[in-house]
Amino acid sequence: MSDTGCSGCGTSGSCDAGGCGPSPEEQQMKARLSRIKNKIVVLSGKGGVGKSTVAVNIAIALSLAGKKVGLLDVDVHGPSVPRLLGLSGQQPHMNEASMEPVGWSKNLWVMSLGFLIPSPEQAVIWRGPVKMGLINQFLRDVEWGDLDFLVVDCPPGTGDEPLSVLQSIGPDAQAVVVTTPQSVAVDDVRRSVSFVRQLGNPLLGIVENMSGYVCRHCGQVEHIFSSGGGERLAQEMDVPFLGSIPLDPEMGRSAEEGYAYLKVHEHTPVTEAFGRIVKPMLEKAGALQETNTAASVNGARRIAVPVADGKLCMHFGHCQQFAFVDVDPETREITGMTLETPPPHEPGVFPEFVASQGAELVIAGGMGSRAQSLFTDRGVRVLVGAQGEDPKDVVRKYLAGDLSLTGNICDH
Repeated sequence: MSDTGCSGCGTSGSCDAGGCGPSPEEQQMKARLSRIKNKIVVLSGKGGVGKSTVAVNIAIALSLAGKKVGLLDVDVHGPSVPRLLGLSGQQPHMNEASMEPVGWSKNLWVMSLGFLIPSPEQAVIWRGPVKMGLINQFLRDVEWGDLDFLVVDCPPGTGDEPLSVLQSIGPDAQAVVVTTPQSVAVDDVRRSVSFVRQLGNPLLGIVENMSGYVCRHCGQVEHIFSSGGGERLAQEMDVPFLGSIPLDPEMGRSAEEGYAYLKVHEHTPVTEAFGRIVKPMLEKAGALQETNTAASVNGARRIAVPVADGKLCMHFGHCQQFAFVDVDPETREITGMTLETPPPHEPGVFPEFVASQGAELVIAGGMGSRAQSLFTDRGVRVLVGAQGEDPKDVVRKYLAGDLSLTGNICDH
């Protein structure tokens, strides 16, 4: 007798139950996810710990390391990622069967419910099944393409959204748990660690956010509240501790104005903290090529230095020329320099001029936050607080890691 039974459920004859094997939707989701090498889910059992800020900057740091990154915001009731990245008002391109994520840079693409809500005042009043359906739709229908990393920003708690994400993405999704140092946050975050373990997903580690305060004058970190709660929790739960991120006023400003802190600021306690946090992610992916700071994976081939009378100009808007210093990223040596006179100074003119000359980094004495964000919008990083010297000497010190930085003397 021929074997005509259903291999899915074992019944004889043809199966009309409709439940055998994965559905077309499940197959499409599996196909999408199979093109993503590493999945990182950022979550926390406590609201208000800066989880979205951590997720956004992890994604930015990975993209600045040259990796192709997707950032998925599944915080249905508080989709803040578009604002944090300056993408408010953007809309993804959609067709009948799929949607394209919104591009933030050549290496980072973003999807969020915030792109689809007609008005920022509109409340999202959805029950659990509807929210889970949206998450599955994002995972199934968004054309991420081939990614090195997908970073998922979950809402706080251990409810429907993080459960749906981890179950849908699968057991290889790695969790990053965010807390603040205070005991009231640590107690809730402890449950997040147990939640991830119960689901069987690996824990990349714990991040302690808002750990101390960076003085805007001296750059030192002061612990005005308690500290170390996240690290103690990591030891207690036998989980890796990824690092502490201090509060920095410039970080708050970057969130308000929608520019990337990591692209504007290099040698600060915050950028160094994120360098330490993404290092094990890159190591696990076999992608770490240099040291653990954001600067090390952002090698620039052309560096612009605003100059006046042949030296670095302390006030960016008063510069007479720009010295464009060419660098060999392999040997980290200067290969040439040209002096170019920019057009008359008006808002937005200098950033456009510098970007048109192919510069990837500006080293300045003082520069206002608006100018910094305009450079960032054009893909040019900014380093402020350098002292007035010969532009080649400034660049040599930068390349050697010996450039001394003071506070930003121009804070318009």
